[in-house]
Amino acid sequence: MVNFVNRIKKAAPRFELGIKDLQSSALPLGHAAEEDSKEPLNDTTSNKTYSLLIVSNGHGEDVIALEIIKRLLKENRKINIEVLPLVGNGEVFNCLNSNKFSKIGFLKELPSGGFSNQSFKGFLLDLFAGFLIDTFKNFLIVRQKSKYNYKILAVGDLLPLFFAWSSECEFSFIGTPKSDYTWSSGPEWSLSDLYHKLKGSEWDPWEILLMRSSRCKTLIMRDEITARNLIRKKINAQYFGNPMMDFVQDKNKNIFNIINFHRIILLIGSRFPEAFNNLDNFLDCLININLEKDSIILLPLSFNANEIKIQSILTKYGFLKQSKVNFMIEEDSIWKNNEKYILIGKGKFDCWANMADVGLSNAGTATEQIAGLGIPSLSLPGSGPQFTKSFAKRQSRLLGGSVLVCRNKKILLNRLSLLLKEKNCRINQAKIGKKRMGVNGASKKIVECINHNLLS
Repeated sequence: MVNFVNRIKKAAPRFELGIKDLQSSALPLGHAAEEDSKEPLNDTTSNKTYSLLIVSNGHGEDVIALEIIKRLLKENRKINIEVLPLVGNGEVFNCLNSNKFSKIGFLKELPSGGFSNQSFKGFLLDLFAGFLIDTFKNFLIVRQKSKYNYKILAVGDLLPLFFAWSSECEFSFIGTPKSDYTWSSGPEWSLSDLYHKLKGSEWDPWEILLMRSSRCKTLIMRDEITARNLIRKKINAQYFGNPMMDFVQDKNKNIFNIINFHRIILLIGSRFPEAFNNLDNFLDCLININLEKDSIILLPLSFNANEIKIQSILTKYGFLKQSKVNFMIEEDSIWKNNEKYILIGKGKFDCWANMADVGLSNAGTATEQIAGLGIPSLSLPGSGPQFTKSFAKRQSRLLGGSVLVCRNKKILLNRLSLLLKEKNCRINQAKIGKKRMGVNGASKKIVECINHNLLS
C-alpha cells in the first residue's frame, strides 16, 4: 500500500491543473487567503477560519456526519466544513444552510446502492457506471487537502480511512460498520468467525496499520467490545456510545392517539428499487394476518421515495386512501384495508420509531435504531443488493437477536402474531439489542473529543 501511495505522489503533478479545476466550485470562501497565510489551526488569537473535511461512505455514516457537522457549526465559529460522501449524492446534507459548509466531490447514485462488495453483479454495474473513475477523482481531491492545512474526519470503514491516511493531513476516524459482536456471539462457527477470532477483531490488519499512523489523532468505535479488542492490540480506541441513537426520539406524546391499536413499523430501506420489493413482500404477509384488534402500520419513507409507486403497491393489496380519517401523528396520507391502516410519512422515521410495538425491517441503520429503542423486529431477506440473507444474519448477531431473520412468510407471520400478543416476548427479544446500541448523547461526546484532539 505504501508503494502505491508513493507512486500516486509521483504522478500527482500530472493532475495538478485538473485538481484545481475540480476544486474551484467546492472550496469555501476565503480559501485563497488561507493558502497564502498558512495559518496554524490552533491560533486562537486570529479571526480567520480553518478547514475540516469529512469523508463518509454510506447512508448511516452520512447521518452520523450530519449530526457532527451541526454541532461543530453551532459550537465553533472559526471552522469551514466540507463533506465528501463516497456513496450516493449526499442528499441528507441538503438540509444544512450555512456559508461555512459545502458538499464537494463527484457524487452519484450507484446502481448497487453502494453495496457492490456484497454482489459481483452489483460491482459490475457500478463499474460500468463509472464508480472507479469517480472514486479516483475523489481520492485526488482529498490528496490535495494537505496543501491547505486541512484536518480530516473519516466516517465509515476502510475506504474513508484510507483516503484520510493518504492525504498526509492529521485525521480522526469513526469506525461505524464493524463490530466484534458479529463474530464473538451467536451460535454459528463459520469460516469468517474463525478468521475474525484469529485476528482478535473484525478490523483487518491493513486497517489496523492505518489506525496506527501518528497522524491519526482519534479512533472512535461503535461499541465497547470492539474498542476493547483494539486496545489489546495497542490501538488507542475509544467508545462514547452509539451516535445512531441521537437521531431518534425516545418518546412521543402523540402515541396516545394510536395507543389502542396494534402498532407495526415497516422499514423497507432507502435503496430503490429494492425497497419496493421489500414493501411488496411485507404486505403479502400482512394481508393474511388476523389480529384481535385493529392495527396501524407505520410506513416512514426516505425523501427519495417514489410515492406514486408506493401507492400503486398499496392499491395492489386492496388498500384504499382515506380522506376523512386523521390520527394526528403528522402522517402524509392514510390507507385502509379492513382492520388495517397504513400511515405514510416522508422523513417521519425519527418521530415514529418509538411508537411501534414491533418492526418488520429489511433495513440497516433504522433496524439498529429501533433495537436501541427496545423494539423487537423481524426481517425477511430478499434478493438484495443490500438486504441479503448474509447481511440479515450478521445484523441479527450484531443486535443479539433483537431482530430475528425469518426464512419464509409463514414463519414471519407466526412470530409477528406472538410478538403482538405477548408483551413479555417483545421485552425478552429486545433487551439485548437495547443494551448493545447504548443510550443517546454520543454525538456530543464525539464532537468534544474531536475538538480537543484533532482541532486544537
